[in-house]
Amino acid sequence: MIWEEGLAWLYSKRETSIKLGLEKTHRLLEAFGRPDKNLRFLHVAGTNGKGSVCAMLDAILRRSGYRTGLFTSPHLVDFRERIRVDGEMISKLDAASGLSRIRNEVEGWENGPTFFEIATVLALDYFAAQACDFVVLETGMGGRLDSTNAVTPLVSVITPIAMDHMTWLGQTLPEIAWEKAGIIKSGVPVVSAPQTPEAAAVLEAKALDFGSSLEFAGLPWSGEIALAGSHQKWNASLAVAAVRAAGISCPDECVAAALAGVAWPARFQFLSDRLVLDGAHNLHSASALVETWREVFQAERATVVFGALQDKEYAGMLKVLAGIASDFVFVPVRNERSATMESFRGFDFAPSTIAENVSAGLALALSGSRPVLVTGSLYLAGEVLELAEKSSF
Repeated sequence: MIWEEGLAWLYSKRETSIKLGLEKTHRLLEAFGRPDKNLRFLHVAGTNGKGSVCAMLDAILRRSGYRTGLFTSPHLVDFRERIRVDGEMISKLDAASGLSRIRNEVEGWENGPTFFEIATVLALDYFAAQACDFVVLETGMGGRLDSTNAVTPLVSVITPIAMDHMTWLGQTLPEIAWEKAGIIKSGVPVVSAPQTPEAAAVLEAKALDFGSSLEFAGLPWSGEIALAGSHQKWNASLAVAAVRAAGISCPDECVAAALAGVAWPARFQFLSDRLVLDGAHNLHSASALVETWREVFQAERATVVFGALQDKEYAGMLKVLAGIASDFVFVPVRNERSATMESFRGFDFAPSTIAENVSAGLALALSGSRPVLVTGSLYLAGEVLELAEKSSF
């Protein structure tokens, strides 16, 4: 199987209806000889900040001299971004080989694995083959029934919990927190970002049930950090607490240097001196984005290029973003779940325009004199990064 063929087969599994559960993941891992059994994991769940915390953990471990595996989602441009060893994406050859083995294994299954279940097993098998010292593993959605929850980690890490993926995880914050808390394992230490009282109570009860110590990050990181925004200092504090709780030896100077140089795309990322890209896609992350904008740009307002998926709370996000916007340019997202442009007609928080695509929307926004902020969806962020590879803004 060549890479293009493997990728096409993998994407065909996105049509497989999602039925949360661990049975198929365990079955595949067993067929592959449980590649996870010799790996040591730092398992990260939550609603917002998972990717940033994973990037920080990976940076700290690598700077401390360890060989790391990093599994994150979604990808922005290339599927292989999801699976990295020491910062390098899995090669097309290794990815194709792994997918070929998985396809041969599941060919006769009556109910085959989903896209994310395949991606998870592909990653774990690759990390084992690469003899990684530690693996930073991000959940896809939820935690309790997420395919990444087939492993037992050194530490369970929970980032801020907020309303998102309600179709799958529940309609209230305690329900969603209960699903995220599903990564807590018996006797495995838990570290958490500060949470709302409702979410914190769920985590405390779950940790008590499992006999697991639970530590909430108490203070934001006081040192230098390369990612913009006060919320990133809390993410850094959580990452440091996770490494310590896992009992991993990471010298203080390595931790400080890693955080001062950490990079993670589409998190208040400057693509030029007046174009900022941020993947905020729910109310909680939109609020953090507004706070960061004000920290960086003070009272200067933005032309906001905005696109979102139809199942997100985009009306609430727009109301929050209106606090820093001079005007909006609405664009479709390259995804079958994109909110329609009709959805944005009648929007009255600020002057707005509708563009036929992202490229046209960016051109319109950049024709003005204000700084430009692109946000609303990680899928939209991926499109913009693709455009950035082909041209300079």
